[in-house]
Amino acid sequence: MTNHDAATVTAVDRPPRTETRERLAPGDGLIIGLLMGSTFLVLLNEMLLGVALPTLISDLGITPSLGQWLTTGYLLTLAVLIPATGFVMRRFHLRTIFLSALALFIVGTAIAASAPGFGILLSGRIIQAAGTAVFVPLLMTTAMRLVPASRRGQIMAMVTAVPAIAPALGPAVSGLVLTYLHWRWLFILVLPIALFAFVLGATKLKNITTPEPVTLDLVSVALSAIGFGALVYGLASIGESASGHAPISPIIPIVVGLVGVAAFVLRQIALQKNGDAFLDMRIFRSKSFVVPLLVMVFIALNGFGILIVLPLVLTGGLGLGTMAIGLFLVPGGAVISLVSALGGRVYDRFGPRPLAIPGAIIWIASIWFLSTLDQNSGVWAFLAAYLVMSGAQAMMWAPMTTLALSSLRADLYPHGSAAFTTAQQLAGAAGGAILVSAYTIGAKAMNAGELSVTQTVSAGQAAFTTAAFLAIGAVIGVFAIGKYRRPTENA
Repeated sequence: MTNHDAATVTAVDRPPRTETRERLAPGDGLIIGLLMGSTFLVLLNEMLLGVALPTLISDLGITPSLGQWLTTGYLLTLAVLIPATGFVMRRFHLRTIFLSALALFIVGTAIAASAPGFGILLSGRIIQAAGTAVFVPLLMTTAMRLVPASRRGQIMAMVTAVPAIAPALGPAVSGLVLTYLHWRWLFILVLPIALFAFVLGATKLKNITTPEPVTLDLVSVALSAIGFGALVYGLASIGESASGHAPISPIIPIVVGLVGVAAFVLRQIALQKNGDAFLDMRIFRSKSFVVPLLVMVFIALNGFGILIVLPLVLTGGLGLGTMAIGLFLVPGGAVISLVSALGGRVYDRFGPRPLAIPGAIIWIASIWFLSTLDQNSGVWAFLAAYLVMSGAQAMMWAPMTTLALSSLRADLYPHGSAAFTTAQQLAGAAGGAILVSAYTIGAKAMNAGELSVTQTVSAGQAAFTTAAFLAIGAVIGVFAIGKYRRPTENA
């Protein structure tokens, strides 16, 4: 059995794919909807503890540097496991992957909710992350396999909006819960929803793929863990290093990570000759995959980094509280949803360029405008800049993802989605590190916890100016996208 045959969707109560099929087959909508809802839940959970960190530091009697590991440990786990999702999606049934991953997430959530101290809470978070890692690649791969080519723009716009909306809503949900309830309710409230999704998946989810008899290469696992884990840790430590609080120089783990990733790539090139690659490097032979991937790297650099810096500016520069900041971010999710829904139809008719090119230009302009604001500009100016930036980002996010995965053969979808998600994870860590470092340097103070209003504004302007320069990479990338050709079902 070849890789292509093994990865082909089996005919389970659905009509054969034809050139004229315009709608999802019976049952496919439920599969995609369940995966979207579950992915949204686990990604929302990922962002819940950022706002809660001061409360946890006080309640658990820990230092800020130790408490930060509740987020850093989560990100490290994702960085190590996401590259493995390509193998997992080839080796096991969709239903098995979904139920196993959600079960891990539920166990981790229960442990975190009942944790008596920091150590157990961190363990629960790491188990949560182990379950979370597969959801985004699984959702993207499944949608690409089930959705007719003529409707990929619309459906993938909704699919890719999920990881964009969840980070915007997470702080708002966290702030609302912490205003009235104990921090444990951040996990307790998630449990019944996750359990409902598990029961629904166990009773309604069908297997739609044929597993391949691929073997797990332990050397690849080790190199992935060392390479991607060390790289994310090093990137996440740059911000602390800039303020003089990092335990070791971030250069050391970054170098170790780069060497590990290089060794991982060489190992995959050797393994793919026999079809046993952990992550098939042939995906990078397609310009239509590589260019959108590079654009997404620049989008993720700023997308995640700005979400870290903006609340700092709103707090120190405008005096907003936790709840107000959460409410400030909520409309961004609504804008992303609206733009994604409208943009999906445009993509299906005209391709990515009519969306991505104006989106990139508006995006860089909104970030530059954000870098000019100060404490006298008012919260509405900041909100307007944030909403325009969010909408412009949505004009690029879904088209780039859809274009990249559509350029691959069906048997390479798992590898493509794993690579895309890994790149976003690494870019997010790097973006946070770069913008936090720019923020720290721009403040012209060693202790960011004691910044004046003027220092906070200066720090924010430095970070947003840096983000505007990073955005140039995305603008260049969208102009490098080739001419769009309407796909067919057999393409």
